[in-house]
Formats: sequence, C-alpha cells, structure tokens
Amino acid sequence: MNVEKNISINTLPQRWFNNFPHDFSLILFWMVTGATIRFTNLTSKPPWTDEFATLVFSLGNNYASIPLNQVISLDMLLQPLKPNPDASITDVFSLLVNEDNHPPLYFMLAHWWLQLFPSTEYVSLWAARSLPVCFAVISIPAIYLLGRLAFNRQVARCAAAMIAVSPYGVFLAQEARHYSLAILLVIASLICLIVAIKYLCHATILPHWLILVWTGINLLGLGVHYFFCLTLLAQAMALLFKFRSGIKFNNWLRLGMVAAGTIIPGFLWIFLILPQDYGNEMTDWIRHDQNTILTFISPIFQALATWITMLSLLPVESSSFWVMVISVLVMIMFFVWALPLLFWGISIPPLAKKFKLSRDILGGFVVSAIALFFILTYFFGIDLTRGARYSFVYFPGVIILLGASLATLWKHKKKNTVIIIFLMALFSSITVCYNLGYQKYYRPDIFISIINNHSSVPVLIATTHKTLVQTGEMMGIARELKQQHSLTQTAFLLVKQSPIATKILHQAITEMSRPFDLWMVNFYAPVAINNCVADASNLPPVNGYNYQLYHCN
Repeated sequence: MNVEKNISINTLPQRWFNNFPHDFSLILFWMVTGATIRFTNLTSKPPWTDEFATLVFSLGNNYASIPLNQVISLDMLLQPLKPNPDASITDVFSLLVNEDNHPPLYFMLAHWWLQLFPSTEYVSLWAARSLPVCFAVISIPAIYLLGRLAFNRQVARCAAAMIAVSPYGVFLAQEARHYSLAILLVIASLICLIVAIKYLCHATILPHWLILVWTGINLLGLGVHYFFCLTLLAQAMALLFKFRSGIKFNNWLRLGMVAAGTIIPGFLWIFLILPQDYGNEMTDWIRHDQNTILTFISPIFQALATWITMLSLLPVESSSFWVMVISVLVMIMFFVWALPLLFWGISIPPLAKKFKLSRDILGGFVVSAIALFFILTYFFGIDLTRGARYSFVYFPGVIILLGASLATLWKHKKKNTVIIIFLMALFSSITVCYNLGYQKYYRPDIFISIINNHSSVPVLIATTHKTLVQTGEMMGIARELKQQHSLTQTAFLLVKQSPIATKILHQAITEMSRPFDLWMVNFYAPVAINNCVADASNLPPVNGYNYQLYHCN
C-alpha cells in the first residue's frame, strides 16, 4: 500500500495525549476567548423564523394555538413561546417527527437545557442561544485533539485559535439552532476517521471500540441534522480515493460494519418512523427548477461567499456605504495577499512529506464535500449553497487545514503573516457580533420603528400563510413589539394561502373598528381593499419584510 506511515501504531493512544497538559492553559485561553466573543451581544439580534421553531418545539409546544383566517392579538400570536410545565421529552420528539423537517435530538437536549433557567412569561432567548455557544466552545478543544492526532501540537494550537475566532463559527454559534452541535459531531467523526487511517496504513485490524464509537457518533450526527450524511459520504469518498487497494479483508469488513451501523438505522428511521408525507414545502427554498444563467452562476458565488467568511468578514453590511465599500476592498486585498501564502503553507515539501497522509485525507474530505454540494445543486436541483449554514458539513476540515498552513508559516519565520491572518479573523468575528456581517434574515426591529413613525392609530398586520415560516415572520414582529412595549394593541391576521385569501382579508377589514392602519406584510395574494387608501410615502425597505401601508379611516 503506497501510504505514508507518519505515526507508529504502537504510540496509540499514549503519545497523542502526552503533551496535552502542557497546552491546557493555551486551550483554556482560546475557550475563554471563543466564549467571550460568542456571548457578546448574544440577544441583541432578533430571532428569525428557524429560531422560533427551535424555541417552540423545544418547549414542547406547537403552532396549533395560533388560528388562521381571523384577527388575533399579539399575546395569542406569542402563546407558543410560553414555557409549558406539562410538556415532556416525548412531546418534543413527537412534535419534531410530525410537524417539523429536522431530526429531534438537538431539540430534546434544548428542552432539558431550557428547564435549567427560571421560568418567565416567555422563553429566554439568551438561554436558547447559550446552548449552541456551549457546544461551540467545546469544539475548540475538540479541534485541538483532531489537529494533534492528524498533524502535531503546532497545527492543533493554530486550529484551536482559528475556530475560536472564525466569523462563520461565531455566526452559527449565536443562533438558537443545532449547527454548533453538528460541527462538534463532525469533528468527533473526523477524529475517528484519522484514528482508523492510522490503523489502516499499518495494516492493523481496526479495534471494536473504534467501530462502536465511530458508529455511535455518526448516528448522533444524523440525529442532529440529516445533512450530516454528506459528512459521512465525503469521508467515504476521501477514504476510498486514498486507499484504493491494500486494505485487509477484515478491515473492509469492519469499515462495512461502521457503514451498515449508520445506514440501516437511518433507513429504518425514514421508512418506519417518519410520516410518509415528510417532504414538505419548508424546504422548497433550496430547490430550483429554472435553467437560467443566474441559476448556473449563483451557486458558485454563494459557495465562495461562505468559504471567505470562514476566515474573514468585515462590516460589508454596514448602513454606511463607504464603510461597506472600504470593507470589501480590504477583504479583496487581504485574500489576494493571504491565499498564495496559505496554499504555500499547506503544500511545501516538509509538510507534504511528513503529514501527507493526514493532509490528503482531510483535503480529500473537504473537496469531496464541496463536490457533493455542487452535484446536488446542478444535477438534482437542490441548491445547498443558498444556506451558508449547511457548510457545517465540512467546516472543521477547512479549519484544520488552515491550522496546518498557519503552523507551517509560523515555523518558517512568517510569524507576522500568521498574526495578521488571526487578527483579520478576530475583527471579523466582532463584525458578526455587532450584526454588521451575517445579518439576520429578518429585521423586525427596523420594521417596528417604521410603524411607530407612520401609524398613530390602531394597527392590523396582515400576511398570507403558507408554512411555519410565515408564522415565524409575524412572531418576530410581535416579539419586538413586546420587547419595546410599543403598540401592544396591534392585531395580526394570518390568511391561509388559498384562492379565497382576498375574500378573507376583505371580511376581516370590514369587521375592524375604524380608524386603523393596515400593514400588508409579505402578502402574496390579490389585494382589493375598500375604504382604505394606500400610503404614498417612500418607505424604506426592510430585510425579510415586503410591506405596504394602507390608512383605513
């Protein structure tokens, strides 16, 4: 077998951990740094629709208490966000299986987590977002361990530092979602892959404990997010590419046990537990069926944007035009300067010779994962590049390769280069904390200020309802009104998307006491409003909310 043997099998596992105590203080420092960044302004950004789903389902509640096709109060719209002392973990499991399109493991953990915090009128956003922050902080020593096993202490240190300040990692950690836990499990699965590689390249039988641990981690990963399967496919592709021949039959058998132990429960879950109509409209946004130039080009630029933000993201979403322009120019100059150095660091002969196996396996893993994204996009019409968060599938692989490159640069007396790259990532993570990059998809805080400035009478906010996404859009507005103690008498109307949506809207308006202001928000049905006049003001656009104001006097 033409595979390099960079660590003796007899050193498993003692030598891997010998130097860990010496690095403990450094790892602790990066954990504190990573936690400080992620807890900064943790609740200053309003939650968006997916976060509302996490809050509602983790409490053991559902959206059934929010009626459609009738005018409802602000408190009724926010009812699912109230703690439910009667809900059990079984309720959370049942809700996720029947009413959502995500596996239930994270939501079950969040249910227990939220019970640790004092009960208030509504669920604590800080509590919900702090759980993924904790998983993100644990990922720092986990990536250190991966770097230590795959390369050496220097690479492990650099990888731990970079995952602590990566703006992409901060973006995912500051949302009440499952991606930080998924990243942690990706790291754990990659650790098992690297351990397996060291046995394979020495023609040693894989131990049973590794088979059990690896299979268990993979199942947990699938229990957190279904796209974790792409992580597993990318690992298999990298493994098969590197070990095309020479693996003993017993090891093929044991690798097959890992695959079977992951695949069989997955199929049983899909065909025996999930409802047959599980595919729903909530995933339509990542599908495309148009063959246009834009459809072909967009995934490339969307993927590039995600890769860039794993390292650098200056205030490109600032309200100041010049700050935005300067940020873009600085980022372009930074990458023109940094990318050749980073590629040199990962490919120079000393690294290529000593750690070629680890570099090739992890590099093959990242390339395979990216290839899967584009295969799904261009051949199956499932554009995963539209959601930057889905790149959690290979994010740890990028970080560990980045750590390997930085460690090489540091060793070759390019310390200033390493410091500049680290500072860029640090400043970029602060950009995310202050909502100047990776801004939330919805900005109800801005929308509420517009309502306050243009409405001096009671307000009715109407929208068409297709999925729980629209419920979350309205809950964002209602929660912001509650937070600001502003227009608390505002009423809401969620009209089911149907041929009679216009009729329902007309009837609701007829029954309202006048005067009132009607704000049509993301209303996608014909509008026929009697005795109401459209506001002629040039109102500013708001992320996530396409709106029109009518005065009904």
